[in-house]
Amino acid sequence: MSDQEKKVIFSGVQPSGKMTLGNYLGALKSWTKLQHEFECYFSMVNMHAITVPQDPEVLKRQTIELLAQFIACGIDPDLNTIFIQSHVREHAELNWVLCTMTYMGELNRMTQYKDKSKKSEANLNAGLFTYPVLMAADILLYQTDVVPVGDDQKQHLELARDLAIRFNNKYPGTFVVPEGYYPKETARVMSLQEPEKKMSKSDSNENAFILLAEDSDTTVKKIKKAVTDSVGVVNYSDDQPGLKNLINIYSAVTEKSVEEIVAMYAGKGYGAFKGEMAEAVVESLRPIREKYAYLLENRDYLEGIYTRGAEKAEIRAGKTLRDVYEKIGFIPRKF
Repeated sequence: MSDQEKKVIFSGVQPSGKMTLGNYLGALKSWTKLQHEFECYFSMVNMHAITVPQDPEVLKRQTIELLAQFIACGIDPDLNTIFIQSHVREHAELNWVLCTMTYMGELNRMTQYKDKSKKSEANLNAGLFTYPVLMAADILLYQTDVVPVGDDQKQHLELARDLAIRFNNKYPGTFVVPEGYYPKETARVMSLQEPEKKMSKSDSNENAFILLAEDSDTTVKKIKKAVTDSVGVVNYSDDQPGLKNLINIYSAVTEKSVEEIVAMYAGKGYGAFKGEMAEAVVESLRPIREKYAYLLENRDYLEGIYTRGAEKAEIRAGKTLRDVYEKIGFIPRKF
């Protein structure tokens, strides 16, 4: 199937520099399958990152680290368009046009804004309020058909859909109205310390998450410290949420079924289970960690990827923006 016949996927990740096992099993692993079925645009969305204060040098470093982790996890730069958001100016330009069509009430209802505003009262900037519009611009620029989204991003995707429909009602045929992509097989990885919460790189407890770039000994220690319960029997039950989470992770990294794993540890305690589960996680991450370290030593290669990615992204984004500008009455540039 040619790229022209494939549906388009866009997904952006903020360059925090800390990709977790949850990010890999919940998103990146499935993206490696999607890249063969869709025309994919993957972006390090550094413009979103500056809605909270950033150290400039750290932001640069973490952007490169995120790119390296993408590739180490199996995102093929020859199959996908991988680029840095700020390198494609059309994102900021379409954002402004869409801001003029977005209602204040829509942004006021965004639950993530409410949550983040409570945590960032000293830095309650306009970007924090309007960044869902930039997210809509990210998506609509590429005439995106489907967007991989988690539960916490559904509201933002709905805004992108509403803005596409609103614009199309006034200027027909401008944007594809994107759909959400919710792969059924995607693993939902929870915190190792509070299994009722999703694993998050922003957790204040470093034992709650596993980082793709951490060393193997650290990973083993975190798994051995993971919260379980006093039952002492390896079961897959909602009454044992910590153990259930570990079994889900074990299943995801080995592709063994939950039933197989439970049967393997019949009559055995949590110590044996955690030890072998930790070994399985470390072995599954070993090639990713080795390739990540190699890529960071080859900055010229990474620079070539994001440069070519931006050039390719700009072609599609530019076509969309020129159409938008023509329809709203902007005189086209002649230079």
